[in-house]
Amino acid sequence: MAITLNTSALITIYGGSGFLGRHVVRALAKTGARMRVAVRRPELAGHLQPLGDVGQINAVQANVRFPDSLIAAARDADAVINLVGILFASGKQTFKSVQDEGARNVAEAARAAGARALVHVSAIGAAADSPSMYARTKAAGEAAVREVFPEAVIIRPSIVFGPEDDFFNRFASLAQLFPVLPLIGGGHTKFQPVFVGDVAKAVVAALEGRAGAEAPYELGGPEILTMKEVMRRVLDYTMRKRPLVPLPFWLAKLQGFFLQLLPKPLLTVDQVRLLERDNVVSDDAIKAERTLEGLGIEPVAIASVVPEYLEQYRPRGQFSVYKP
Repeated sequence: MAITLNTSALITIYGGSGFLGRHVVRALAKTGARMRVAVRRPELAGHLQPLGDVGQINAVQANVRFPDSLIAAARDADAVINLVGILFASGKQTFKSVQDEGARNVAEAARAAGARALVHVSAIGAAADSPSMYARTKAAGEAAVREVFPEAVIIRPSIVFGPEDDFFNRFASLAQLFPVLPLIGGGHTKFQPVFVGDVAKAVVAALEGRAGAEAPYELGGPEILTMKEVMRRVLDYTMRKRPLVPLPFWLAKLQGFFLQLLPKPLLTVDQVRLLERDNVVSDDAIKAERTLEGLGIEPVAIASVVPEYLEQYRPRGQFSVYKP
């Protein structure tokens, strides 16, 4: 169902203070809509306030593991957006509790609040038969949302990039710190990185009724790159030379077993399993026009954004002159 996005509209955004959330809030602020950003720690969401007018953005406490907090945050909302997701499990924040049960809890809160629209952001690769727990719980979350709120629009982005991303920035940081870079599985896994601003535009388009609920929308950028090509781009943009050494999946899993014990893991076994499958827009989505282009959004190219924010990793930082 379409929502008229103006000063009368109230949108509840779960997980709105994160990387993607900041851009969704910025895109919605331009429409004049009022936002209730529901996060675990609202005192840390002050960076959202400058994105809108005075009183337009209000941070409240909510946790997808506690249904009552979700219902309170969704009260009187015209629409609900779920951006909550994790890259690795930590304590009670497990994949199942956040991405499976948490997604159901959000959908039930939206239904209980009488929201007219729900946009659920999942991920390309979500599949019940995936070797990765991340991908399996993403699929379970989608199924739960469909069951509770059948008219919900589900959006599956590929790897999302932008100034604060944990993709290009991570590899650039590794290139800065280590003399050799590993290519997990030989670097053959394919990605279709999508600009964070384009994903935010797609969320707004879904709220405005430009996306259907029959099947998920898959969002990818204009280029499909292998992991090896991604690493070469990073080295080019950061003006560094590093050998790229193939690392078999079994050995990467062994490393991930130990690295996942860190407070913020550099690599986990589940992330290695995720790399065993390509992360690109499917042929079915392209044929059905359930893509950025199908929503009338022209994808932003990697080369037009990434070199600028990776300059901090160059040998002389901003004083290094990059020539494409």
